[in-house]
Amino acid sequence: MADEVSFRRILRGWTLLIVAAASSAMGTSWSALSRTASASEEASLQVSARKSAKPKAATPATPKELPMPFRVGEALKYQVSWASFATAATVELAVPERRDFYGWQTWHFRASAHTASPVRTLFAIDDQFDSYTDTTSLESRQYETHLNEMGRKIEQPWRFIPEGQTPRAPGAAVIVLPGTRDPLGALYSLRAVDWQRTPEVRTPVYDGHNLYEMRAKMEASNEAVTTPAGTFSAARISIQVFQREKEVPGVSFAVWLTRDSAHTPVVMKAEMPFGSLRVEMLPASK
Repeated sequence: MADEVSFRRILRGWTLLIVAAASSAMGTSWSALSRTASASEEASLQVSARKSAKPKAATPATPKELPMPFRVGEALKYQVSWASFATAATVELAVPERRDFYGWQTWHFRASAHTASPVRTLFAIDDQFDSYTDTTSLESRQYETHLNEMGRKIEQPWRFIPEGQTPRAPGAAVIVLPGTRDPLGALYSLRAVDWQRTPEVRTPVYDGHNLYEMRAKMEASNEAVTTPAGTFSAARISIQVFQREKEVPGVSFAVWLTRDSAHTPVVMKAEMPFGSLRVEMLPASK
């Protein structure tokens, strides 16, 4: 039972960070490490369904949308190794569409994870995560988890409203700090960074349970990495996770992004208290 819980946390966590890359683990597995939020964080992450609780409208100049390294229709497949299992699971990252989301133009990112045989005979997991990320600011507008684990299904959406912005969609929303991203959107935002000119990126990330700060920096500008999809020249980006200005112990990530214009994540590694994962890109389907 302990092994089952650990593997489910690891797989879901990595999928969230990517699986975030950023990873796909900023989610439930990080939440399991610390479930206590400070009073100030709780105040800035309030769920409100009352019309009277709308924040004041802001009228900043509309920022210009920048070119992104990903595109609609992109689909990347990965194999996940864990412990002695060379292929414990498979993961797919996809960009299904760009769409209008209650007046916001958004990228629709999707990550899906499925355990593979023989691990699947022990832990049957089929999870999906969807992020609707603003095309201009890369702030998260909505984050959804669709979990199907060991026969139990749980679906939950979180709609994000940055402080100072007016809600556009009906229903409850989570009021977050400006610039907040969800775990999946955080990964894609790393691809948009010019790492040759940016020494470090700090981003608030909310996983539906807790608020974290992701700190990412380039550790190596050019490393050769080999995956089943081939050998790539890639920059190694290290990722640290902080909560209330303190680093979350026992958690570290690294992602290798290709040095071409696509900044494709070809390898991702996670070291966590309940195990380590290595995620490698697979050849594109013909």
